[in-house]
Amino acid sequence: MIQKLLTLPMEELKKGYGYDVENRCYVCHVCGKKYDDSEQYDTDGSVYDADEMMDIHIRKEHGGMLNVLTSIDKKYTGLTESQKEILQMMVEGLSDKEMAKKTGVEPVTVRHKRFIFKEKAKQAKLYLAIYETVTEQYEKNKNNKQDKLIEVPSGATIPKDMYLITEEERDKILALVFYSLDPLRLKNFSAKAKRKFVILQKIAEQFEPGKIYTEKEVNAVLKDIYDDYVTIRRYLIDYGFMERTRDCREYWLKS
Repeated sequence: MIQKLLTLPMEELKKGYGYDVENRCYVCHVCGKKYDDSEQYDTDGSVYDADEMMDIHIRKEHGGMLNVLTSIDKKYTGLTESQKEILQMMVEGLSDKEMAKKTGVEPVTVRHKRFIFKEKAKQAKLYLAIYETVTEQYEKNKNNKQDKLIEVPSGATIPKDMYLITEEERDKILALVFYSLDPLRLKNFSAKAKRKFVILQKIAEQFEPGKIYTEKEVNAVLKDIYDDYVTIRRYLIDYGFMERTRDCREYWLKS
């Protein structure tokens, strides 16, 4: 989910949903719930349009987008638990004195934290503008194409420095370890961490995001790729590509 959220326009990131023009519906970016734009929805004795219903869904099912965003790990947001607490109280409309009383600090400390929030927002805006400008120019340079890094899944469970692989390196690994890419057929499951990651990432692409699979269905997909499908299935879980229920009856791609 995190990687998906990071690609969204700011307004959609704040709302938590967007509009699917092709299918004429609103789609929740958190869970994939859809509301058809041509229908109206009756809930709690009132009738709502699709976008209004999506607002209700985000609030009721996910506790609002502030809750979703602040629940993301600190390594992505940079927010401490005390900072999250202040932000939530700001949304609730509490005064500096009320927030200070609840957190056991002086009102001036609360005011300082609010000032820091504003300064961080300014810095983030400038940093984003700088980074996007540099990235646009960097990617236009053909000489840099071989250095473009592959995307790292947000659910990765081993150090990310193990995944510092360029797209060129990935393509070389794929050509080396697979008999073919279409249909996908693996020669051998490498013991090397980087190769293992590239293999698992490619295999994970064979599953549909948002779909729930039984263990039998997962096995059926993996058997066509590699004889030791049990090992592949286990590593898809261990490396954070897939999740499953405790009873192993349901599997799905980790968002």
